Amino acid sequence: MKCNICESESNFIFNEKVLRKYRVDYFQCGSCGFVQTESPYWLEEAYKTVIAATDTGILKRNKEFANATTLLLRTFFDRKARFLDYSGGFGIFCRMMRDNGYDFYWSDPYAQNLLVRGFEHRPGTTYQLITTFESFEHFADPLQEINKMFPFSENIFFSTRLLPDDKLPVKDWWYYAFPDGQHVSLYTRKALQELANRFGKRLYTNHRNLHLLTNLNLNKLLFTSLTYASYIIPTTLIKLGLKSKTHSDISLVYRDPL
Repeated sequence: MKCNICESESNFIFNEKVLRKYRVDYFQCGSCGFVQTESPYWLEEAYKTVIAATDTGILKRNKEFANATTLLLRTFFDRKARFLDYSGGFGIFCRMMRDNGYDFYWSDPYAQNLLVRGFEHRPGTTYQLITTFESFEHFADPLQEINKMFPFSENIFFSTRLLPDDKLPVKDWWYYAFPDGQHVSLYTRKALQELANRFGKRLYTNHRNLHLLTNLNLNKLLFTSLTYASYIIPTTLIKLGLKSKTHSDISLVYRDPL
């Protein structure tokens, strides 16, 4: 089997039951370490429930990502620019970022927009940055999915937990998420670097769960420090001086009815 990232040989590593009923083979690339399932024929069934029942950390995670993104935008980007949350779920993160004062928009082919109606992505619109959190591990064809994003922006800030480069986690690693059947692609840092190389981008990563593909030449230490600092700096300080769009969005929705 060929690796979906670098096209090197990918070798069988184990077989496991997903969705509690399908026996599925997993493979790991001998070159970049990327782990992928066999062709995921069960995904349509897995997405009948958009948010997995086991995703109890969805609100906590979105708050953490909103803090990290706010620090990133304040430091490296134009706070007055447009931004897009790709695979944005029910709109939790997008709503948080608009509440923080940033002009964020929403897109997701699987989920219903509940919290930022009126602020959906419109065809032909471009953005300074795309965010896409906890989506890379869902991509059956990562190169194809990422290629869809770059026409909208030259910069992608995303999250996914990384496999270690030197050894495979035991099968009870929670991030495999076998019962939910939605995690079909798992990355090492080497695999992310291969992605960056293929798209001619620089990769910045905190080696944990937050990563940036970009043309910008940033200070790597500052990027790493910001992403870790976002977990410990109080949200009130992170948002200090920013003008929330919470109330102004009401008039915008009235002006442009749903």
